[in-house]
Amino acid sequence: MNVLHCLAFRPCPRPAGPVRRPRGRGAPPARRPALHFPRGFTLIELLVALALMALMALMSWRGIDGMLRTQEQTRTRADALLVLQTALGQWGADLDAMLALPNTVPIDWDGQVLRITRRSSAPSDEGALVVAWTRRGTASGAQRLRRQSPPLRTRAAWQQAWQQAAQWARNPSSADQQREVALLPIDGWQIFYFRGNAWSNPLSSSGAAAPANTSQGTAGLPLPGTPGAAATSTMPDGVRLLLTPSPGQALAGQITRDWASPLLGGGKS
Repeated sequence: MNVLHCLAFRPCPRPAGPVRRPRGRGAPPARRPALHFPRGFTLIELLVALALMALMALMSWRGIDGMLRTQEQTRTRADALLVLQTALGQWGADLDAMLALPNTVPIDWDGQVLRITRRSSAPSDEGALVVAWTRRGTASGAQRLRRQSPPLRTRAAWQQAWQQAAQWARNPSSADQQREVALLPIDGWQIFYFRGNAWSNPLSSSGAAAPANTSQGTAGLPLPGTPGAAATSTMPDGVRLLLTPSPGQALAGQITRDWASPLLGGGKS
């Protein structure tokens, strides 16, 4: 009984191949595999991404623009400092080369122009020069101007150059303007002399220089003069320059430059 029961309920072996079901009218249709398409971005997601990219681009542009502005300001300030150093260097060189010759004026300030009698910087030229500094309005605004005469070898030539320097500061001719150099835009400047252990106004009685006295007998003599002759005015022990740059420049505030005569042994500051 047990053997028959086991044979009756023994499972039949399954066929090795796939089972094919007959398709008829009543048979259900076979299921097709579902197609999975890649999911894209929605319109809102695209708008948010575009807004974030625009914000990042704006922030990057502001940073680059700030760097360019800072670089431009630094370059402008460096150029202004270079021009100022050049102008002050030329100022110091003119004062260092100042000459006190007989019957001449080494330095004179009349409130508008500063005139200096100095040595020539050319190694083969032993003549003197008349250098003038002034402030005058130009097409680009008020400028600090410098003018230099050609080498002078007689007192008559020095006298003419000295007078031309004064006239150039007030009413320059076209020929005088060709010899001038604009160095620095300034709003104002002042000059002080150091004499008697004190700073004084050159236009006062204590700081004024005696006028040059060029007679007919010495007008044609060479500028070095005769030994033992004294100059008509003594050089100051120091010169103080006060400059006020024009508004809108890279440099602001008053600039002070003190010069000390090398003859004192203390050098210049």
